[in-house]
Amino acid sequence: MAPTQTKAGSFFMELIDTYGRRINYLRLSVTDRCNMRCCYCMPAEGVAKLGHGEMLNYEDLFRVASACVAQGIEKIRVTGGEPLVRKGLLPFLERLSGIPGLRELVLTTNGLQLEELALPLRRAGVARLNISLDSLRPETFARITRGGGLDRVLAGIAAAEQAGFGPLKINMVVMRGVNDEEILDFAALSIGKPYTVRFIEYMPTLQDAGWNAQSMAGSEILARIAERYPLLPMVGTEMAGPARNFKIEGAAGAIGIITPVSGHFCESCNRIRVTAAGMVRGCLFSDRGGDLKPLLRSSDPGPLQATLRRIVMEKPGRHGIAEQGAQKARVNMSRIGG
Repeated sequence: MAPTQTKAGSFFMELIDTYGRRINYLRLSVTDRCNMRCCYCMPAEGVAKLGHGEMLNYEDLFRVASACVAQGIEKIRVTGGEPLVRKGLLPFLERLSGIPGLRELVLTTNGLQLEELALPLRRAGVARLNISLDSLRPETFARITRGGGLDRVLAGIAAAEQAGFGPLKINMVVMRGVNDEEILDFAALSIGKPYTVRFIEYMPTLQDAGWNAQSMAGSEILARIAERYPLLPMVGTEMAGPARNFKIEGAAGAIGIITPVSGHFCESCNRIRVTAAGMVRGCLFSDRGGDLKPLLRSSDPGPLQATLRRIVMEKPGRHGIAEQGAQKARVNMSRIGG
């Protein structure tokens, strides 16, 4: 992890793990709270919320982000829970966007508050948005989210376009027997609009013994779309996420397939993640990590940066969630910031 010299003669740090992967992407959770109760993310009754003192304050979150960028992180995705429910987020985002060396600040949201906040987010320096949308049918959407309003999310998407955000990413978690009949409807969204519609395999994130029956392999999702629309493969970029991208011939947007279960993308994983409570992980499904809170009590950034480097070096080569006997690999997505 030595500095690398650019053509201009300046230096920047690189985080290279033991598998040769360049780690340049941080998923930073700012809250465990959410204004939805999506069935694949948390139980109907919700989860025990972190106490106010358990969550990192904005100053500590900023210190973590700055330390990550100083070590070679170039892209930060702000997540939750639902990040837009945390008060004071906009000034924090504006500070993040000004960190020297940060190339891209993006945010994932369920869209419920986007109608009011899209333009302020854009002005704060957020470059792109990922919006979770698991159904275009009001009744199905309400069932998946346990009461969420589809109209509000659609209004938020329209507001994000009006605010001038670049091509929006629309994320759909595909669940067999729940919303899989809408796959073609979602694919069609990419035809007239420059959306990237991403189909995500349902993962075993909760203690759900029947998760495998609902999970649909990315290959099957892709085959369904290809039966209706000719698809052209697209080349990914260095800081792109885990999706394999395709384009319907003549479409304004694109289609992405994310296969964490059937065809793990671990060999190209470029991410680490920090939770709202200050826990850092190299992998969503790994128990190995570190608590950054004690390190934030000192003004010396050295121990914090050393811990970040250690997490990168301990990053596993791959997860094992699809392997037999791996049912213990359950995570609370609202806590970790999936």
